[in-house]
Amino acid sequence: MDFDNENEFDFESRIVSSTLRSAEEDAENTLRPKKLDEYIGQTKAKENLKVFIDAARQRKETLDHVLLYGPPGLGKTTLATITANELNVNIHTTSGPAIEKQGDLVAILTNLSDGDVLFIDEIHRLPRNVEEILYPAMEDYAVDIIIGKGPSARSIRIDLPKFTLIGATTRAGQLSQPLRDRHGIILKLDLYTPDELKEIVTRSASILGYSILPEGAAEIASRSRGTPRIANRLLKRVRDFAQVSGKETIDAEVANFALTKLEIDKLGLDNLDRRMLETIIRDYNGGPVGLDALAATLGEEAITLEDVYEPYLLQIQFLKRTQRGRCVTELGYNHVHIPYPNPSGQLNFFSE
Repeated sequence: MDFDNENEFDFESRIVSSTLRSAEEDAENTLRPKKLDEYIGQTKAKENLKVFIDAARQRKETLDHVLLYGPPGLGKTTLATITANELNVNIHTTSGPAIEKQGDLVAILTNLSDGDVLFIDEIHRLPRNVEEILYPAMEDYAVDIIIGKGPSARSIRIDLPKFTLIGATTRAGQLSQPLRDRHGIILKLDLYTPDELKEIVTRSASILGYSILPEGAAEIASRSRGTPRIANRLLKRVRDFAQVSGKETIDAEVANFALTKLEIDKLGLDNLDRRMLETIIRDYNGGPVGLDALAATLGEEAITLEDVYEPYLLQIQFLKRTQRGRCVTELGYNHVHIPYPNPSGQLNFFSE
């Protein structure tokens, strides 16, 4: 296959990152489904949410507060938007780090209308003093504010319209117990199956106006790390290669060529993932190695390794955590084509 101008493609950012970049927001909004019937995957969470929404509509009540948790890129923001659409109410979106003071949250709450949805992304990162304002707001639909200082200070209660708070977090364990307990609906989002991702890729390609064959969609889906956001990002990059080469349809050959050029292998690992595995194997005999030592060797911050590199490697069992540090498993050795040492100290040679 002859692809011209291959060197023009310069991807400085990590393409398999599940983090949403600001430049992608408009494009992602175009691909997001607007109704539950259009939402692909997360069958259990979707079916339960539909029951809760229908029940609230039948009773003409406000939907109970919802907590969505799971890895980034699985559709938490999309589900929040769909919930507001299904309830036919407005949605107000913010994030935990953006609310720095109690007054910021009070201003948001007092601007809500009856039945509105307030979506707080990364809710676990709310400052603790701000979080405490949410407690009476979620339970009693009221906020207490202090006016004045010292002996003359007095508390005033402001009534709020009934609203639904939807919190999203990638780290449910970091939520305080009082905040978690005030959510009446808690839904966990899981990684998607290849078949679900294939359906998402096919739908997205149709919206983008580009033809894709089932085998092309399957090739992209299999390398998307179980994450729709990554699948859509890879689809757009594969489309770029296909368009420049004059291919009007994305088939398996086009998809494989583009993803190989992007250094994304059959399991969705990129060169940074493989570099981490190889570093642990070659420099630390496969582990265990402490996070700080590994970060210094790779020239990355420890938090970057923990939040960006590790999760997927742990999920596919290429890496494991022990009390002494990180270790590469036999599966990880095999994937980077390095013989795995068996307990007797002899190398376990393999063939693929």
